[in-house]
Amino acid sequence: MGRADGTFTIGELSRRTGLPVKTIRFYSDEGLLPPADRTGSGYRLYDVTAMARLELIKTLRELGLGLTDVAAVLARETSVPRLARRHIDALDEQMRRLRLRRAVLRAVVKRESELEEVKLMNRLAAMSDEERARLVDEFWQEVTDGLPVDAEFYERMRSAKPELPDDPSPEQLEAWIEFAELIQDPEFRAVTRRMSERHADDLRAGQAAVPAQEDWIGWSERAQKALEAGLTPDSPEGRELADDIARGWAPDGQDPADPAFRASVADRIAVGTDRRAERYWQLMAIMNGWPEVPTRVPAVEWLTAALRA
Repeated sequence: MGRADGTFTIGELSRRTGLPVKTIRFYSDEGLLPPADRTGSGYRLYDVTAMARLELIKTLRELGLGLTDVAAVLARETSVPRLARRHIDALDEQMRRLRLRRAVLRAVVKRESELEEVKLMNRLAAMSDEERARLVDEFWQEVTDGLPVDAEFYERMRSAKPELPDDPSPEQLEAWIEFAELIQDPEFRAVTRRMSERHADDLRAGQAAVPAQEDWIGWSERAQKALEAGLTPDSPEGRELADDIARGWAPDGQDPADPAFRASVADRIAVGTDRRAERYWQLMAIMNGWPEVPTRVPAVEWLTAALRA
């Protein structure tokens, strides 16, 4: 119950609002909740206006506003919508950082990472889109530098950049961490460099790097089906596929049945077959929200074994 004059003691105000006496006293000391009066003994008294003001302070604080912002609202120096917009931006940034932190921690658990790797992953996760694109450019520059490669082909490779959305999923962030580590791996760079060198050698010799794209897709799909069916590379289906590939790859005057030629074709295909290279595009698809890139390397390995058989 309030006093006869309609005022409340700080204890009564605490019971009515559910806020601790210590908190109400703090707000009062900070000037956010001036008392309406005082008792003869100097105790603070509050009226219904102060109660309404305290409820507003409580709501604003629960929304995350600091004391300075609360004071500005109470003094009508700013509006709640304006502060809300500002705090939404701040919360969005905080949530983004928390998602980044969660992605790094999930990767740490999955990999059982040591301290140095944790530091690296944390730095990678915090990169901007511009920094990500620069890392990709540096990768392609190193693996093609000084080689007379097909500029149009490699420009298509280089133009695909990781572009994470403003609100990336944990999977997208984890994909970026793995992708960044992959393209900075010296061994993977060396493998990709060898692919580029073979590509350049083919151009110097006047040969296409691979036959027509639709032919290659058809061959790899046939190999995939044979692999799934449990067939061996030296099966009739394997021999038939090897015949088709050799005929499709053979230049004028070359006997497609020549074992040495078939072995050379298998070698050329093997140079361009690397699980990490495939993983590069699978991770790119995850980051950019593209359709899933299926795993085809086992099928291509089956295909090359068929050529050698």
